[in-house]
Amino acid sequence: MSDIATELAKLHTLTGAEYSRQVERLALRKEFHLIEDEVDIYSAIDNQHEDYDNLLNASRKAVERGYKVFILPNPKGVRTADVILERRGIYRMYDVKTIQGRSSAANRLTESIGQTKHVLLNLATDYNGGLLGVQVKTYFEANPNALEVLIFKGKQTFSIKRKYALQKDFILRFKKEYGK
Repeated sequence: MSDIATELAKLHTLTGAEYSRQVERLALRKEFHLIEDEVDIYSAIDNQHEDYDNLLNASRKAVERGYKVFILPNPKGVRTADVILERRGIYRMYDVKTIQGRSSAANRLTESIGQTKHVLLNLATDYNGGLLGVQVKTYFEANPNALEVLIFKGKQTFSIKRKYALQKDFILRFKKEYGK
């Protein structure tokens, strides 16, 4: 059996159903262990990892929303996502970005280009809906491979797909939704 770094690297060469099957195979590997005192959060990293607390916080919010979470290792030399989220048998990889500053979403989205097609923004601060809408739209325009930006804001969840974000009236519609 090959190591998880090799299996993660394969993702850069796969598309479509092959890619999806590989993500599911990754989530089912023996490296993942259920985190003590947690439900549906499995990890392949230890609690000393520099991003552990932010990843665990975002994972807890994902579990509240019905996902099972697999926290991925970050092997040297392989650009990869931070987590695999599974719900209803669908496995997707997400780069997790915790947003703490009032205008940091744009920088954090830019950092994720080339890592995965799905980004999870975990908002840990109040964020202007109009500004966030502009930054999400700009991210999709700059990253032709991006498929989704998932946003956790308090108890709210926003799943912004590429097609929606590139519509002419997206920013206005998103700002309204976000402000509810």
